[in-house]
Amino acid sequence: MSETVIATRKTITIGPLSVDGFMLPDGSYRMSQTQTAEAIGLNEINARRFLGSKSIKGLLGKGYTPDTLAVEKTDDSKRGGTRINALPLEVVSAFWLQQCTKGNKKAIALTMALLTETLERRFDNAFGVDRTEDDYNATLFKRVESLETDVGEAYTVADDMAREVSELRRYIKEQGLPGPYSLEDGE
Repeated sequence: MSETVIATRKTITIGPLSVDGFMLPDGSYRMSQTQTAEAIGLNEINARRFLGSKSIKGLLGKGYTPDTLAVEKTDDSKRGGTRINALPLEVVSAFWLQQCTKGNKKAIALTMALLTETLERRFDNAFGVDRTEDDYNATLFKRVESLETDVGEAYTVADDMAREVSELRRYIKEQGLPGPYSLEDGE
């Protein structure tokens, strides 16, 4: 019989987000499948579909089945510990990255802000700059808010272009004209 792995839960602040983070007895970290999707404005089903897609294999070189973990019981809960579908941070990152390629504005803003923070932390370390976690979170919070606005504006242009292409295709079809890919070579 296999032994049940019980994870420890902590609240993790990621700029404007608060998520439950889980640590396994081996020291590795997990995030719930549901909160992975909700962090970028999606439903859990999107994360589940990603786990069965070719995208994860392309990003990580393999598929992935989430671990189902028992979470330690808190003192104030009346029932037993929760069970969650848990994703390693590498899979969380791959899902957010894949959502960026699909134009998910929340994923783009969050991912850009986290990448910038990662670089800043390395630069701070190299230059001996000492900041608190509260400083990093405050900066990340502002950066995510700003990027959500900026990314939204950037994608407005792309949305306008997509709408124009759609209208042009409709017009070409209404006029009975051949589409751009319907002519054979040499005609």
